[in-house]
Amino acid sequence: MPVPKSYKLASGFNIPTIGLGTYDLPPSNTTAIVEAALEVGYRHLDTAVLYGNEAEVAQGAMNFLGRHPDVSREDIFYTTKLWNSQFGYEKAKRAIRECVECIGGLGYIDLLLMHSPIGGKQVRRGTWKAMQEAVDDGLVRSIGVSSYGQRHLEDLFEWSELKHAPAVNQIEISPWIMRQQLADYCKSKGIVVEAYSPLTHGYKLDDPDLLKVAEETGKNPGQVLLRWSLQHGYVPLPKTKTVSRLQLNLDVFDWELSPEHMKLLDHPEAYEPTDWECTDTP
Repeated sequence: MPVPKSYKLASGFNIPTIGLGTYDLPPSNTTAIVEAALEVGYRHLDTAVLYGNEAEVAQGAMNFLGRHPDVSREDIFYTTKLWNSQFGYEKAKRAIRECVECIGGLGYIDLLLMHSPIGGKQVRRGTWKAMQEAVDDGLVRSIGVSSYGQRHLEDLFEWSELKHAPAVNQIEISPWIMRQQLADYCKSKGIVVEAYSPLTHGYKLDDPDLLKVAEETGKNPGQVLLRWSLQHGYVPLPKTKTVSRLQLNLDVFDWELSPEHMKLLDHPEAYEPTDWECTDTP
């Protein structure tokens, strides 16, 4: 099955199908890694206030654009996320301005997410109000959420002041935490599902079934996991500190996993998160 290189968001903008995750990248190396990623073909960068490297990610993009006048700012998709301590209307208004100031010449944020649903319904809605105003003011192009469960999304859709629907829900998804019901709900609402930790932080790279599929396809286990995510219709966000792996993580579009391979990898009954879990928070 062919996998598109981008998806159309509910906001009308396109999001590249694979993004570079930058969590835990040391700020001293982040700019160089981002530049290297853009050089091999990445056009989607994912950071967050929590990561402490927004400025370095943006600088990497600016450096790349400076060397490549044939590539425009609109070709690079930049995502950041508000942290829990910045939730609530007034705090979020201030935090969004700070996020925009932090990225300098990039000028605007392509996608701004709430990093979690923590804080309760009213805090979530107040934050969303500030994010909607940022869209109207041209600071942000698309808005979305991260680690939201179905109930959190339903709360948002029931809100009378909802003007800009969430374009994305970024959640941990892998064959061992498929969240099929949640993913299907998101898709039914026109929400693109981004898969963070698609490589399971390395915990499952020696899984026997995964190794079997890797051997049969002639690909490495990480590539198999990324292709699995793509064939489920998700946007995976692999992270690597190793420049040599950047190209490998992009080489997942000209081959495919068979239905038998997908069935072997799918574990709908499993629940093995490798990162924080708050999709069930009140």
